Amino acid sequence: MREIAVIGIGQTTIDEHWDKSLRDLAGKAALAAMEDAGVHGVDGLFVGNMMSGSANHQQQLGAHIADWIGVRYTNAMHIESACSSGAAAFRAALMAVGSGMMEVALVVGVEKMTDSPGSEITAQLATAADADWEASQGVSFIALNALIMNRYMHEYGWEHHHFAPFSINAHANAAHNPIARLSSAITEKDYLKAPMISPPINLMDSSSIGDGAAAVVIAPVEMLKNLPPRTEIRVLGSGAATDTIAVHSRKQPLWLSAAEKSALQAYKMAGVSPADIDLFEVHDAFSIMAALSLEAAGFAQPGQGPRLGLDGEIGIDGRIPICTRGGLKARGHPVGATGVYQIVEVVQQLRGEATGTQVQDARIGMAQNIGGSGSNIITHILGRM
Repeated sequence: MREIAVIGIGQTTIDEHWDKSLRDLAGKAALAAMEDAGVHGVDGLFVGNMMSGSANHQQQLGAHIADWIGVRYTNAMHIESACSSGAAAFRAALMAVGSGMMEVALVVGVEKMTDSPGSEITAQLATAADADWEASQGVSFIALNALIMNRYMHEYGWEHHHFAPFSINAHANAAHNPIARLSSAITEKDYLKAPMISPPINLMDSSSIGDGAAAVVIAPVEMLKNLPPRTEIRVLGSGAATDTIAVHSRKQPLWLSAAEKSALQAYKMAGVSPADIDLFEVHDAFSIMAALSLEAAGFAQPGQGPRLGLDGEIGIDGRIPICTRGGLKARGHPVGATGVYQIVEVVQQLRGEATGTQVQDARIGMAQNIGGSGSNIITHILGRM
């Protein structure tokens, strides 16, 4: 496989964009990434999106967006794997360019969620669960995570307030991110008094949805000699794994096996270990998922994920900074776009462009994107050369 560099990034604010369509958002991020890369055309377009068919009544996003941004006739496709659709699109592009079948690929993650009633979005999110054995029983996506969190607290003896540092950290970092959905810092008091959604998950344990798009351009490293000089960011590792779609079918419901396996693949490909990672863009759709991801990726022992937050190890100056631009919790979670936002944020850190939350001397960053309740998990490791 050829060595691959990320040569351009772009993103939109995450908000309720009533005046912008799905393709407006995707186009803005895509063109920004192409301008950043210094390219005018691409050989392939990979679009990550989960729910455009239902929320926006639009499929065929490959052709839809290629036409809009002026790269008509290119190889373009829409990739869906629930909330990990963005990372899945990035991985598909990586394989295409790495194999030599393409030279330059554009990845766009986009989701427009706020035009639809909340009940419809909740129903669509539930399609990431098992339709026969979970969704058909009336279990929402939040309820599934609440069941996991309840069992975790029972099994390991944690109390609800022990998860507060995950949300506090995310909001503190989002306060410095101009594109974040929720850019206000919060306190432990704010966390504890937040309305309960599905016990023990309250409003501050749950990520915020929104409309947004992020994009990256990748190319083989040898192409860099034809582009203006800048910090070289390479894709060092990539891994992907699946688990049972239904949580109850897992032998270990409190262990994200797909996260562990995809992280191990990425570590092996990159030739690094958890000790080498300078920052981790974790998929904190719910605070319990942040804890489980940290454990599965090798940063904490089973059942000890909350300890990292309580000991101050997840902050910008901590042992393993996470959600450095706000994470899903505060930057926002336009589901199909999230995985690409994570890649953009890692690139910003490695370039030294993460104003206000810059991790000092960051050289290696990791992003992990989760689909479903841990059923499809994709991990990428990037490095500054």
